[in-house]
Amino acid sequence: MDKKEIVFERLKKLADLIKKHNYNYHTLDKPLITDKEFDKLVKENDILEKKYPSLILKNSPNKNYGSKIKDNFKKIKHDSQMYSLANAFDNNDLREFIKRSIKFLNLDNDDIFQYICEPKIDGLSLNLVYKNGNLISAGTRGDGFIGEDVTENISNIKNIPSKLKGDFPDFIEIRGEVFLNKSDFEKLNSKIENKSKFANPRNAAAGSLRQLDISISHSRPLKFIPHGIGKCSASFDKIENYYDQLRNWNIVPNSLIKKCDSVEEIIKFYDEIDQKRSGIDYDIDGLVVKINSFKLQERLGYVGKNPRWAVAIKFSAEKANTTIQSVDFQVGRTGAITPVARLQPVNLGGVIISNVSLHNFDEINKKNINVLDLVEIERAGDVIPYVTRLVKKNSKLNIKIKPPKKCPICKSNVLKEKDEAILRCSNTYGCSSQKIGRIIHFVSKKSFNIDGFGEKQVKQLFNLKYINKVEDIFNLEKFKSEIIKLEGWGKLSFSNLISSINNSKEIPFNKFIYSLGIRFIGEVNAEILANEFKKLDVFISSSNNISMLENIDGLGPKAISSIIDFFSKDMNKETIKNLKNHLTITFVENKISDNFFSNKHLVFTGTLSELSRDEAKYLAKTKGAKILSTISKKTDFLIAGEKAGSKIDKATQLGIKILNEKEFLKKVNL
Repeated sequence: MDKKEIVFERLKKLADLIKKHNYNYHTLDKPLITDKEFDKLVKENDILEKKYPSLILKNSPNKNYGSKIKDNFKKIKHDSQMYSLANAFDNNDLREFIKRSIKFLNLDNDDIFQYICEPKIDGLSLNLVYKNGNLISAGTRGDGFIGEDVTENISNIKNIPSKLKGDFPDFIEIRGEVFLNKSDFEKLNSKIENKSKFANPRNAAAGSLRQLDISISHSRPLKFIPHGIGKCSASFDKIENYYDQLRNWNIVPNSLIKKCDSVEEIIKFYDEIDQKRSGIDYDIDGLVVKINSFKLQERLGYVGKNPRWAVAIKFSAEKANTTIQSVDFQVGRTGAITPVARLQPVNLGGVIISNVSLHNFDEINKKNINVLDLVEIERAGDVIPYVTRLVKKNSKLNIKIKPPKKCPICKSNVLKEKDEAILRCSNTYGCSSQKIGRIIHFVSKKSFNIDGFGEKQVKQLFNLKYINKVEDIFNLEKFKSEIIKLEGWGKLSFSNLISSINNSKEIPFNKFIYSLGIRFIGEVNAEILANEFKKLDVFISSSNNISMLENIDGLGPKAISSIIDFFSKDMNKETIKNLKNHLTITFVENKISDNFFSNKHLVFTGTLSELSRDEAKYLAKTKGAKILSTISKKTDFLIAGEKAGSKIDKATQLGIKILNEKEFLKKVNL
């Protein structure tokens, strides 16, 4: 064999190897070699092709024959937010959901409610956008506002038409679920090596949809079932009317849908679906219950990321017994010290569980559990495992789980705040575990959403002193030569990380606030603060104004105290200053047509007869109003119901316009 023959054979081998490893990396998300090793193969191929151009193969890794390969997924902004469902875990939770709806709408009972119930498919949420009947985009949920553009990837799914037939609105967002049937999942997995097999149909569907090689997505038997609607230029009276129209467009809803008129009917249908689910050829993890009327849905609106008009009743969680082998302690970003039980590994719903949070020592004492005890565990909502009860005490040993007196990480004093069950490390800004926790929170999906930067990567780069605080993330490129040599890294993975970091530099104001990790400032409070202050500088300058913060509707005393404490620390101010040099922080005003209450400050007092106080506030906010808790010169209107108190007198003194309930309803066109 001469040299050219040897080179030719090597090029064929390299083509096969690179194709294999590309498949495992991009398709299965399970790389078999490090990025460094992969880069070596690519480099060798490139050198040989350059030296021997006459030997370049038709299936060269540098050519794309027979498939379209994307560099990455483009971001796509949803015209209206994609929300997620709140969960109910039993009949009592379902009844509470209905009670809350009744109270919010100020009704005596639920006689006007009709419910649409359907199985909750365990898949990936998808948003289809049709303009003038033509499919123009398909996007994953992402963070609810921005997802990934998978338009080309879904073009082979049979019941997603490229063109709607018959009567259709000028614009519509159709929402639903992409999934794989169980039978198709088994066929797919049978063709994959054991160590690379998908864990379940949902993972397989995700891996199939999110393909840079579009031909792979097209080769997978993905299915789609619609279940919701976003922005639409037309209107529908009820969900059932909308579903009828979907069928006319050949976008077929679930066949297992039932209209129910009462809680008892819902519970009966839930039991029926629960009994049937093993025989259904796709994974379901609960029953979705939605109020049928779109008019009532509009009145109920949303709280945080959840609609008030829908809930997912989860099926009973699987349970298993196992032994607590030991207990150690984890320190989170807020200093909370959490006892974590290391378990005898046990299979629970197809997932091996070996660790479980014990939450706090009040819970440990309440359940009377110690090391070596036999306990029952279950997965809440088939996701988070927890200990439900003690099954059997260890008769020979009684090893108590004792709370630590010092932080297990930095050995600082442990504190227990009044009215809290949680122990905390006192070394807020010096404890390495808290620092790592803040960085993990900062890069997480709900914050900056930096792909490829999970807990493992954060800990690795922190321990090697490439990052010490959140702003260091934006200076990682200067350590490129060192990082690409590390285990698990390479030029490709580092380049992808930097690209993801750069893409994150433009961030909505509410997500930026959330990313700071201020105690008691979750997604809802972050949005409240963003809507109130609109600009970062205004927020910072107002952060020590107690009266201003107390007047923000929906912001509790713990959140207010935490904000003041956070901005009292020079270190936090310095962090924000440094971050501003790297970021573009945006504020997107809700598109609210100009009306009587636009940008007006309202205070409510007394009892309303037509609406609940909560619905009235929500309605005013949808009209662009800001809700205040107390009367001041800043107040534009006082909305007074029956039995109004001293606020009437104060409003009169300050010359503030007072509206009764009837006048308020007229102004909001209700």
